[in-house]
Amino acid sequence: MTVLNSSIPRFHLAMPVDDLAAARHFYGEVLGLEQGRSADTWVDWNLHGHQFVTHLAPDRPRRIHNPVDGHDVPVPHFGLILAVPAFHQLAHRLRDAGTAFAIEPYVRFEGETGEQWTMFLHDPAGNALEFKAFADDSQVFAD
Repeated sequence: MTVLNSSIPRFHLAMPVDDLAAARHFYGEVLGLEQGRSADTWVDWNLHGHQFVTHLAPDRPRRIHNPVDGHDVPVPHFGLILAVPAFHQLAHRLRDAGTAFAIEPYVRFEGETGEQWTMFLHDPAGNALEFKAFADDSQVFAD
């Protein structure tokens, strides 16, 4: 079953970018997302079945960070929960593209409930992304 035919609703997320050409390169080439419709001020992307839109918006809010597991986690951020092999494939792809990580890929909460691989990076406009993979998917919402 894919997200396209799942009973789980797909999300729509619009994020500001200050350079559509840089966004096209990052999301299309570096992350390998399929581009959908576009106009002079926005581009639709297929983010694993979810509709992600980059909108041209040159004014950016300030960055905020919160401490989590000894790291300064950028807020707001968005991303995907992947399978562990897909997480490592993406980390490899990002390293090959010369991506600077805000937080390098590592295992968070190792040996505890909610153990997960995680990595943080910024797109060319400064939007923070987190990609993660749980050791046990049944623990995504565990407390």
